[in-house]
Amino acid sequence: MREVETSPGPSRAASVMRSVLKVVVSAVTALGFGVAGDLIGPARSTPVAAGATMAGWLADPLAPPDPRTATPARVATFFAGLSAGDATALGHRYPEIVGNLDGAPAVLRYAANRERYPPGRGRQILAFDGRDDGRVVEVLGDLRAATRLVILVPGVDDDLANFDSGHGGVQRRALAWQARRLHDQIRDTDPAAHLSVVAWLGYDPPEGVRRDALREDRAAAGAIALNRFLDGLVLGRPDLAITVIGHSYGSTVAGLAAPRMTRQVTGIVAIGSPGMGVTDRSALRTTARVWAGSAPDDWIRRVPGVRVLGLGHGRLPIDPAFGALPLPCADVDGHDGYFVPGNSALRAMARIALGDTHLSYPSARQPRRRPL
Repeated sequence: MREVETSPGPSRAASVMRSVLKVVVSAVTALGFGVAGDLIGPARSTPVAAGATMAGWLADPLAPPDPRTATPARVATFFAGLSAGDATALGHRYPEIVGNLDGAPAVLRYAANRERYPPGRGRQILAFDGRDDGRVVEVLGDLRAATRLVILVPGVDDDLANFDSGHGGVQRRALAWQARRLHDQIRDTDPAAHLSVVAWLGYDPPEGVRRDALREDRAAAGAIALNRFLDGLVLGRPDLAITVIGHSYGSTVAGLAAPRMTRQVTGIVAIGSPGMGVTDRSALRTTARVWAGSAPDDWIRRVPGVRVLGLGHGRLPIDPAFGALPLPCADVDGHDGYFVPGNSALRAMARIALGDTHLSYPSARQPRRRPL
């Protein structure tokens, strides 16, 4: 279904919008999901760090920058001017800040998060916030030596509690598990590649397919956080090439982030996407190549491709009219099967991450969407 455009007559336009709104709500209800609360009301905002720790940081004799306003470049400049001992000591004094500070050296962030996130001991945790639903970012591979980087952005119901176990206790729904499967596939495809995979739960996804999942408030906040994260990664590394893979609502985050993404993002992949917040690929305003795919039995195909009155995320990117390159998904099972070893989508994503941008996928043709 294409996005609805308002017609010259205001009463007719209002009638059309009301009709489309009914279709959106009816479709979600038909899929078995509840629409909680006022659909048009404001979504819950993301909490901001504050308190005694922040006050101590700002009063520190080393005069660190305010993390709420400083750019990653400003943060990087600050740390570049510190001795190794001062930088390490600052991380020990304020692990809650340093462990989440875009632009700070990765090694300091790993160390700051090592004790704060017990399940992450022995792992490379680049960010961690245990408040509310939580945030966590894990790196697989040597980030400093990588020439290519893949960022996985998750969707609805992902949170700190199920980062390793998967929501609903289903392993293949776990972001950490998905990142490992992609990392393994990349190493199998090219063992010599200098590539890292990042499991980025750096925003607050909606809980369930309810009001917040139909709106873009969470995605907009996530897009700001994602671009700040990317800006920190590319500092001093002009040759680093990045692929962003958004799953489900995570593809909406990627779509809203696209216009302001660093040009070092060379590929964006949308899998199981409800829409990227735009009408077509050109509206993403990015130089990156854009791929999209969804499994034949992915329930997301039944979501109306509309965006009206603050609801919906625009045309589904698997619609040929969107203009994305097709990702092969014919052998993928369901909404959470894209990272299962052996399937064509996982192999294709690994090759895209490795820079194989001129692929031809004979099996990538997407089945027609069934009419609602």
